[in-house]
Amino acid sequence: MLMSFVHLHVHTEYSLLDGSNKIREYVARVKELGMDSAAITDHGVMYGVIDFYKEAKARGIRPILGCEVYVAPESRFDKEAGGGEDRYYHLVLLAENNEGYQNLMKIVSIGFTEGFYYRPRVDKEVLRTYHKGIIALSACLAGEVQKDIMKGQYEQACRTAKEYEEIFGKGNFFLELQDHGIPAQKQVNQALIRMSRELEIELVATNDIHYTYEDDVKPHDILLCLQTGKRLADEDRMRYEGGQYYVKSPEEMAELFPYAPRALENTQKIADRCRVEIEFGVTKLPRYDVPEGYTAWEYLNEKCAEGLGERYPGDDGTLKERLDYELSVIRKMGYVDYFLIVWDFIKYAKDHGIAVGPGRGSAAGSLVSYTLGITSIDPVRYQLLFERFLNPERVSMPDIDIDFCVERRQEVIDYVVRKYGKERVAQIVTFGTLAARGVLRDVGRVMDLPYAFVDSIAKMVPQELNITLDRALDANPEFRALYDTNEQVKELVDMSRRLEGLPRHTSMHAAGVVISQKDVVEYVPLSRAQDGSLTTQFTMTTLEELGLLKMDFLGLRNLTVIQNTVKLVEKDKGVHIDMDHLDYEDKEVYASLGTGRTDGVFQLESSGMKNFIKELKPQNLEDVIAGISLYRPGPMDFIPQYIRGKNHPETITYDCPELEPILEPTYGCIVYQEQVMQIVQRLAGYTLGRSDLLRRAMSKKKAEVMQKERQSFVYGNEEEQVPGCIARGIPERTAIKIYGDMVDFAKYAFNKSHAAAYAVVAYQTAWLKYYYPVEFMAALMTSVIDNASKVSEYIMTCHQMGIGILPPDINESEGVFSVSGSSIRYGLNAIKSVGRPVIEGVTEERSGHGPFTDLNDFIERMSGREINKRTVENFIKSGAFDSFPANRRQMMMVYAQIMDRTAQKKKNEFAGQMSLFDLVPEEEKAAYRIKMPEVSEYPREDVLAFEKEVLGFYISGHPLEEYEEQWRRRITHVTTDFLPPEDGEEAKVRDGERAVVGGMITGKTIKSTKNNKMMAFITVEDLAGSVEVIVFPRDYERNAGLLNVDDKVYVSGRVAAEEDRASRMILERITPFDTVQRELWIQFADMQEYEARESELYRSLMDSEGSDRVILYLKKEKKKKILPVNRNVKVDQELLERLYGIFGEKNVKAVKKYIENTAEMN
Repeated sequence: MLMSFVHLHVHTEYSLLDGSNKIREYVARVKELGMDSAAITDHGVMYGVIDFYKEAKARGIRPILGCEVYVAPESRFDKEAGGGEDRYYHLVLLAENNEGYQNLMKIVSIGFTEGFYYRPRVDKEVLRTYHKGIIALSACLAGEVQKDIMKGQYEQACRTAKEYEEIFGKGNFFLELQDHGIPAQKQVNQALIRMSRELEIELVATNDIHYTYEDDVKPHDILLCLQTGKRLADEDRMRYEGGQYYVKSPEEMAELFPYAPRALENTQKIADRCRVEIEFGVTKLPRYDVPEGYTAWEYLNEKCAEGLGERYPGDDGTLKERLDYELSVIRKMGYVDYFLIVWDFIKYAKDHGIAVGPGRGSAAGSLVSYTLGITSIDPVRYQLLFERFLNPERVSMPDIDIDFCVERRQEVIDYVVRKYGKERVAQIVTFGTLAARGVLRDVGRVMDLPYAFVDSIAKMVPQELNITLDRALDANPEFRALYDTNEQVKELVDMSRRLEGLPRHTSMHAAGVVISQKDVVEYVPLSRAQDGSLTTQFTMTTLEELGLLKMDFLGLRNLTVIQNTVKLVEKDKGVHIDMDHLDYEDKEVYASLGTGRTDGVFQLESSGMKNFIKELKPQNLEDVIAGISLYRPGPMDFIPQYIRGKNHPETITYDCPELEPILEPTYGCIVYQEQVMQIVQRLAGYTLGRSDLLRRAMSKKKAEVMQKERQSFVYGNEEEQVPGCIARGIPERTAIKIYGDMVDFAKYAFNKSHAAAYAVVAYQTAWLKYYYPVEFMAALMTSVIDNASKVSEYIMTCHQMGIGILPPDINESEGVFSVSGSSIRYGLNAIKSVGRPVIEGVTEERSGHGPFTDLNDFIERMSGREINKRTVENFIKSGAFDSFPANRRQMMMVYAQIMDRTAQKKKNEFAGQMSLFDLVPEEEKAAYRIKMPEVSEYPREDVLAFEKEVLGFYISGHPLEEYEEQWRRRITHVTTDFLPPEDGEEAKVRDGERAVVGGMITGKTIKSTKNNKMMAFITVEDLAGSVEVIVFPRDYERNAGLLNVDDKVYVSGRVAAEEDRASRMILERITPFDTVQRELWIQFADMQEYEARESELYRSLMDSEGSDRVILYLKKEKKKKILPVNRNVKVDQELLERLYGIFGEKNVKAVKKYIENTAEMN
């Protein structure tokens, strides 16, 4: 009889870039091979244990949760250099029971929090402290016992093994046999068998699994190259030799270890001992400390009652009833403390002047949230539903995400850490994965395939959310055809498919914070992010399943812009703006939105949204809410219907009168999830909780549930107390049609609470931009001060708005952009090499002793205050000293001399020496100062070049400004359109789209391809920013003479869109700015006249040769004909005079033709 066997040494995809063994495939393979248990032991981490636990349980496999930890040779705190592989040893730990699981989490966490040095390391002290409930195996050749054996130190190896047995207890430490065909393992295994006999320590046989199937060896090898940055062809690189690191069957393991049957049996014995049970769905919320004499429930009621009185002073009891209902649901679901915790940190933020958003997500539908001040949008007025947020019929964690001022968000997190204790608060891990396009590029690079080839294959994958290579092959016939016919493409795609979806790195969730009842490490293993902050090793969804409280503390740049605008207005105009009490019915503001000039307006600044908002011409906040909800893929199809209903209310029809109050705000269209819920509630008598379940089923396209609910909606369901439409007087036919419409709309419908909260921020930014444009644009530019391209874009917007941009000024500028009359003054921190200490020193000196009078005065007063020669030079180049009585060239010639003399004077004073200068009377000192040389200012190009060098953009002008009108006419896109979109924004360029950009070539890199052909990468800079243009060999040969730095050119070509970085352009044609083609138009009365004079026409054109094309126009037929290229002419005065004489001046016209700026040109 075949003995049973269990794999106890297994790396999954969560041994990042080291394991390609996907959990789902691994568990399925184990099941297929007839094993009843399986382990997970990733390197130093427990990222995958919950996913593995759930998957194993679902397939009837016993999950064994473990980790292959790194053990420091001495103390985990030792971090001396050197040591190489001896910096740590490997050791496999398996949790035998729940106590062992708790201890394992603590051990793994300590590796990150205390012992991290190249790897998360623990030491024997940690293992002693937390050994209970843990079974240890001596690991692979990198284990301490094995390493001693390989060094020829058998006695030492025995001592080490006994030490581990003493730490974990008799029967809890095993010597591990492995055989992957490596010679060293044969030697080590013999020694381990001897040791087992001599020391009476049991053996266990394992296979060091890194991938699932035997034929995964090549994709896994590629994965190792991704980890080490190597190519497959490289000789000197990390490899797992021999191809034995897959999930082997019990039979294969028995063949490997015929001499150690007991070591195989022990795997099953260990597996049978491991029984960890993980609890899901039980909330572990922290308690909120309420003032003495209150329970949390009483305190929440009191705060809500106070808020209700403030928000709705005229309430007749209706809203009190809704509030009580919401509170009862919150109490029943156990979330009383949760709301108090959120109320408390939002109150802290508001009390400390930290801007808080109006709300986000479904929380805005809650009256409790509104009365507590957690949200600031009226749920009653905008028909927002509590059940969309907390459904009494579906127990789920409430999800309140809060937006804070981006600059001060961390202060709120710090407050929460202080209040609940740093052990109880952690940030959350996220995983970057190898997505479809990215994995093709990565694998292509490792396989050393040409960039252009791989790029063209990657571009065949549609840019959809969660797209996979299999779906891409089905969706794109061209991709499928290439895959089926081209061996190279097939191998690239097949290798990529095996690696697709693997996690490649960890990062910290941008906003997620977990707050727990006890120390977080009691529930979750911890790691450290790159910035040193503690993060969980489980992702957000896993934490929620484990019942932990997760909150999103989001930083929203626009809140910072709003707050800074308000401060600027108060400072410059003396006007205090209360953003909590704006007039949301201001027709002027809505009219300004309707112009489509919405740069800087939250959610409304993408080019597509500008066009839509122009067409929509919003009249109220409901229109803006609908605009934000509709402008997304899918709902866009309903935009024409919405706009028609808005502009022609008489065309709106309702299938039944009950729909009117629900759909009236959206002109008869279903736009929101809340409307779907209201329809099923009012028409068919559902409870709102039940209607939310139907909405979820519709949005997730659960066909079975939708069919059952259709029956209930139309005909009713007595068992579940649903009357149904027919019982409530709605005809069967009408009810079926309404249900069908809802199903169509529901999969696209948007959460109105979320859109409403964002519409409030959009309106606030639009209001400030309309009434205080200068202050708003200054605050907006300050918010993107680190993003030169975005600043350039907003400078262009300022020019269009008639707002002047002034260079930095040493006596006027602050750190950031400031208002100077009706213009915006550049901030000092926009100047390179000018840090915060310098700016603080300048403003302090200026406010204490008045403005600086000249260069001498500045250097003398600022001497010894962090100011060096580079700083002064950059001040001069940026124009910050332009108010001094000298030009930039004069100051550049003497500043170093003045600084040297000042430094010497300081040195003398310190030594107590006096110079001749000190003996001269005060009124004569001026004569001894270093004088400015008599030289004129730099030429304009140099002045601009200096500004660009130290500021990143031009201020006092632009080399292209004289061409601006012509430039705008010829281009289809500005270079900032190629930047990656911000969160929630759509991309402004599509892959493969044709585009024309124009500007100056500011950089050029030439490379040779594998075939020794030359290609180039050029940077083209326009008035807004810059874009990289790829010039492939064929086009490089043709256009090399036009690719010179500082040349002004138009480039037409195709967009090469990138996922996470700026898109690029592939050059197809390049034209210098001053190249003007002409077209010659000749008009004939009709076809008859043309045919009669055709030969005369060709004779008249025969003598002229050039590149200008000839177009014939037949007036009567309204047709045009372009003559072939061999009939092109040179349009000059001589030719025109001749043609005027033959065809009449009114029938001959020469048109200047620039490079086409149509994105669709072929």
